[in-house]
Amino acid sequence: MSDTIFALATAKGRAGVSVIRISGSGAFNAALEITKLNTPVRNPVVRNLLNKHNEIIDEALVIGFKGPASFTGEDVIELQCHGSIAVISSVFARLSDLDNCRMADPGEFTRRALMNNRLDLSQVEGLGDLIDAETELQQKQALLVMQGGLTDKVEEWRRDLIRAVALIEATIDFADEDVPQDVTPEVFELLTKTLDDLKEQVKGSFAAERIREGYEIAIVGPPNAGKSTLLNALAGREAAITSEIAGTTRDVIEVRMNINGLPVTLLDTAGLRETDDIVETIGVKRAIDRAKQADLRVFLNENGIRSEYGISPSSDDIQVWSKSDLRPEQKGLNVSSITGAGIDDLILEISNKLELKSSNTQVATHERHRVALTKAISYISEGKSIISDGYGFSEVAALEMHQGIYALNSLIGRVDVEHILDEIFSSFCLGK
Repeated sequence: MSDTIFALATAKGRAGVSVIRISGSGAFNAALEITKLNTPVRNPVVRNLLNKHNEIIDEALVIGFKGPASFTGEDVIELQCHGSIAVISSVFARLSDLDNCRMADPGEFTRRALMNNRLDLSQVEGLGDLIDAETELQQKQALLVMQGGLTDKVEEWRRDLIRAVALIEATIDFADEDVPQDVTPEVFELLTKTLDDLKEQVKGSFAAERIREGYEIAIVGPPNAGKSTLLNALAGREAAITSEIAGTTRDVIEVRMNINGLPVTLLDTAGLRETDDIVETIGVKRAIDRAKQADLRVFLNENGIRSEYGISPSSDDIQVWSKSDLRPEQKGLNVSSITGAGIDDLILEISNKLELKSSNTQVATHERHRVALTKAISYISEGKSIISDGYGFSEVAALEMHQGIYALNSLIGRVDVEHILDEIFSSFCLGK
């Protein structure tokens, strides 16, 4: 990491202000070169930015952060200049002329923060999720992880497991010394507490992952039940083609939206019916497959809810009477996608269903977290079982505990995780 790196930290394109970030041992020297200041930047100052011919490129606010008190843990300079494409290009050209100064790779600023212990691996993932957050709930969940929510839990689990291991190993190394004759009750208490918490995290990780990635809601029903019209009404735009011709929708149409802070993808599926049309048959099959995989289904019918090709409403699904503007309302939830009647009630019902699914969310938000937690549970459970067989197996039990701690360490990057770093950072923008 000897190179000094730079990148645009704000969005590309025309803007009032853009921020160019520079990090590395040569960051302060880069600021001196481009501004011709005689002293290093200690406080925010407004200076002209100059090209290699000492011609003015722009006027900018120059801010210095002396390492390790910076995002990356290195010396960092931020240039807040006008958001002109020409200005940015000229500044980049000037920085590229400097020795050992180059454009940053995707996620390289954050990677340096990780390597310099400014962030751990789970916080890096939280930061990535925060950048990608589309809804308030996603933002809150990502911020909790980025600020160390999972890190704090891992530290608590490690502390209890290390205590348990110390007690177990005391019976091995100091069997003839003055140590507690029976440490099993305390060890069991520590392991049981940790296992219960880990299992709760695994259980809640599925809900947390859905919040991060978004829930899928399939609108299901026969042809001409008003599925596409309902999709358009919920989305607030003409996302799907509607007509009175049965079989208009052939493929699954997806619309991303926010329902009371929850990220949702609505699926408009083909009408479920028997048909000789080969293309429509494919659409019906896709509709059935996606509906079965969806987190929630809205069964829409104007003539009564019935089983469709083996798909029938469960207690978690929503049953809706459509086209209430054309007939008397029935008992239950009635909607009219044309007049808007009942749409707010449907959105509220969807929101309530999804909030219930999200109620047990935890700070483990990625599949990687769940895999590591599951491994830790397996090792700790095995160690606990071995302990119950007596002190003669203490060394094996201690080994299982160490493996459990190792699995937990992988959550925050305290052990070798190089094989997953490239995958994580590849999704980051250049300025992060």
